[in-house]
Amino acid sequence: MNFRTITDEAAVTDEIESGSIRIRVARVGAELVSIARQRGEGWQGFLYRDGETSRPASGWANHATVMGYFLHRLWKEQSVYRGEIVRGGNHGFLRHFEFPEPRRLDDGIVYSVAADEVPKTDYPLRVGFDLTYRIVDDSIRVEFAFKNAEPTLDAHVSFGLHPGFSVGSIAEARVIFPPGRYKRLFAPGNFLNGETEIINHPGGAMPFEKSGLPDSYLLGLDGMPDRRFVLESPALGTSVTLDLSEVPFATLWSDADNFICIEPCWGLPDSNPPVPFEQKIGIQTIPPGGILQRGFSILPSFIP
Repeated sequence: MNFRTITDEAAVTDEIESGSIRIRVARVGAELVSIARQRGEGWQGFLYRDGETSRPASGWANHATVMGYFLHRLWKEQSVYRGEIVRGGNHGFLRHFEFPEPRRLDDGIVYSVAADEVPKTDYPLRVGFDLTYRIVDDSIRVEFAFKNAEPTLDAHVSFGLHPGFSVGSIAEARVIFPPGRYKRLFAPGNFLNGETEIINHPGGAMPFEKSGLPDSYLLGLDGMPDRRFVLESPALGTSVTLDLSEVPFATLWSDADNFICIEPCWGLPDSNPPVPFEQKIGIQTIPPGGILQRGFSILPSFIP
């Protein structure tokens, strides 16, 4: 495994390379800014704006946003948690956090936030966070770990990753669902309204119109025997398989540019009307002194 740090005017990024896979991670937000695989004599990127760290003139500015200690949106950008006010915009503070130099592993890197470094206005309890990126065989393994340093209190978090994969042409792209029983949750204006729909899907093409992607599709995956989703881009000759075996919810989104997001989520947006933070639908619980660890895998490949 090869490691190096790249410093330019736009960002400090850490790069790891193993076999035919290379990833780059920005220190701000610990965000994947490149997933690439060797193709002939060069590298083929898989993320939207793969490898670009400068901000675009317009459109979505991210590649694979890290979400936590809450994800999606809070009602009026705030919530009440054990009598304390939690404040924040979309997806929580981690996306803007300046992580220190990561710890190196034999097969990856770990970005950490100590419990005492978590801004109290963003999250009032003492809960630390580790985010690990590993290259395992031909896949990228992403692991989240929350460490509850409170000796007597349960802690509650929601989290996930918001990766946008380049497809060249949304019209030609194929989102392939595994067979199973999906629970769609409706969130007009990005807030849950309590409406749901059960979808029994035989497997194959996404059962939704791509024109609805800007409003997001929220899916519950509990009870699904197979949670491997595939995004194929004939225009680019690429394919991405996401193994969401440990993931309870997935979000599909695009703002109609040439990318599609398939987001593993351990949690959901706020409700309308809102409920206390610890009662949010999909919230994850960590016992006193406990650790909550979950993850998923991304397999980048080429269409024959």
